[in-house]
Formats: sequence, C-alpha cells, structure tokens
Amino acid sequence: MAAIAWLLGGGVVFYLVFFVFFPLARGAIYDPSSPVQTSLMVDLADVRPGEKAADLGSGDGRVVVALARRGAEAHGFEVNPVLVLLSRRNIRRAGLVGKAFVHWRTFWRADLSRFTLVTVFQVDFVMGRLETKLKRELPDGARIVSHHWRFPDWPPETVRGDMYLYRVGWSDRAE
Repeated sequence: MAAIAWLLGGGVVFYLVFFVFFPLARGAIYDPSSPVQTSLMVDLADVRPGEKAADLGSGDGRVVVALARRGAEAHGFEVNPVLVLLSRRNIRRAGLVGKAFVHWRTFWRADLSRFTLVTVFQVDFVMGRLETKLKRELPDGARIVSHHWRFPDWPPETVRGDMYLYRVGWSDRAE
C-alpha cells in the first residue's frame, strides 16, 4: 500500500511539474482538445492537400496528426519536452512520419511566414500578442482557427460554437 501511495504521489508530482508548472512558466498548461473538438477545428480549417499548417502549442500532437491526415504538411510547436516526445510517438503510431512534425521550441521565435493555416488553443492573456504576430507574419489569405479564445481586435470570419476562423488580409497589415 505504501508503494502504491508513493507511486501515486510521484505520478502527481510528475504531472504537476511537466503538465502544469513547467508550461505555466512558459505559456499555458496542457489542456488537450477532445477528439470532437479536434475534428471541429480541422473541419473549420478546411485543410487543403499539401498546404503547410502549424499548431501553436501542439501538446500531444493530436491536432498535428489530424491536420496531416487531411493532407497538410503539419508542424507543431511545443516547449514541453515530455509532450514533444509523446507527440513524436503519436505521429509514428499514426504512420505520418514525413508528413507531420513537432518542433521542440517556442512558436514565439518561429518564423510562421511559410504557413497558410494555423491552429491555436492558447490562453486569453497571449491572444493580443499572438494576433500581432500572426497578422505580421502570415501571408494574405492564411487561415487561423482558434479554439475557445478570441483575438481581442480581430473579428472572426466564421464562428462555430467556441471555434473561431480568422483570415489574414491586406487590411490587417495596416494595424
């Protein structure tokens, strides 16, 4: 019984360190989209075969895998090393090596200009800064799907429940 309690305690500590405290210090906690939410995000994204897609804060890679299954060259950006390893395992298990990639780095320092589709499930306090980055870096016509959180000054093109579709256009460059 003591061994079980110790393991449970260790498991809780591991979880708190790698999925709550570590991510909070660098952005957001690990709160994965459900399979239904993932499917809704990818449906709203209207993935086009061969396009380059990015999931910002990709967690366990489930959105990256879903994007790649729809035909995108999908890239995830994740700062949590445990989640990066888990993502890469999930990509291998899905048979998507060479079509889906997870990078162990912050998306804040990544050049996103090569992506025409971006998905995000971030937290409220980063959305203003992220809005500026995406408008500045993404090409005209690029689509962004945000799960739950809205950009503060950017009206969505389409809303489906708590999913928001945005599109970069020339008018966004002037802001």
